[in-house]
Amino acid sequence: MATIRVPTQFGVLSVTAEGEAILRVTWDAPAEGEESALLREAAAQIAAYDAGRLTRFDLPMRVEGTAFQRAVCAAMAAIPFGETRTYGEIAAELGAPARAVGGACGGNPIPVLIPCHRVMGAGGRLTGFSGAGGVETKLALLRHEGAGGFLI
Repeated sequence: MATIRVPTQFGVLSVTAEGEAILRVTWDAPAEGEESALLREAAAQIAAYDAGRLTRFDLPMRVEGTAFQRAVCAAMAAIPFGETRTYGEIAAELGAPARAVGGACGGNPIPVLIPCHRVMGAGGRLTGFSGAGGVETKLALLRHEGAGGFLI
């Protein structure tokens, strides 16, 4: 495994890959291991997103977790740039309780690339975010994407 650091307006994102897949994004973790072509591409795509030139990441990612965790991450990854969904909408899509979806969102191992920040509470209510800075970072990401006009 190797980790690189990518400075953004949302903080320093640390991207970890193993083989040919991104496994994790965290905030401000140290770089380690040998930088790969995949990590260089991830850094380039994150920089383009940060600059407003990229609206969809095209990187191989591997969510390690239960089948339910992977399903919730797939549902989040399908939310288009600039749009939001609620926990309830994802829950209805997956036939699961909204609380379980909330827990899986909070356990997203690849935030920003898998956009858990685009998931809102009932009625579009701004809810928690497990990344550095919590709700403030979620709000900054949503503003960056022009999501939810009430947030801008």
